[in-house]
Amino acid sequence: MTETVKTLSERARALPPAERLALVDDILGSLDETSHEIDRLWATEAEDRLAAWRRGEIRAIPLAEVLRKYGRA
Repeated sequence: MTETVKTLSERARALPPAERLALVDDILGSLDETSHEIDRLWATEAEDRLAAWRRGEIRAIPLAEVLRKYGRA
């Protein structure tokens, strides 16, 4: 945790409960916005990969091969 985050955390803990809750709600809300952008970017990436596969530019790798490679099979 950076010094800035530590300082913010200490100051936030000194707030009355209702204000802390409002702060938490605001911070979580900002994460949701970021999550939507990340979801949109991943959807675009998935569509691009599917299109490349359909054009024969990339090949699919069987799940068993992926699991074997990364030690989960």
